[in-house]
Amino acid sequence: MSLGEKLKQLRKEKNWFQDELAVHAQIDGRQVSRYENDRVMPSIDVIIKIAKAYNVSIDYLLIDEAPRRSFDKPKGRLVERVLALGPISDEDEQSLLHMLEAIDAKNKFKELAANVG
Repeated sequence: MSLGEKLKQLRKEKNWFQDELAVHAQIDGRQVSRYENDRVMPSIDVIIKIAKAYNVSIDYLLIDEAPRRSFDKPKGRLVERVLALGPISDEDEQSLLHMLEAIDAKNKFKELAANVG
């Protein structure tokens, strides 16, 4: 999906008109159509403003296979620790997911037990 197609899709998800994006991103409203139709490539400053307005990462806008993430870096020790791991094997990823699922199940069980007793 091209940058323009992503921009158009994100705008439609927000139910914004092009001029509303321009206001939220503080950019020239006359350029929005050109960006969305891939006639003009926005500057990096404009890409940053658009990413903030839509709360998506810059890599999501620019890289085809990039996952959709929020613009802001996630907060919290656990998230920071997992991100610091860098690339991990599929086996390690599955192990982490199983541990998280076990913690989730334990917490749900505690909640159920508290409601019964």
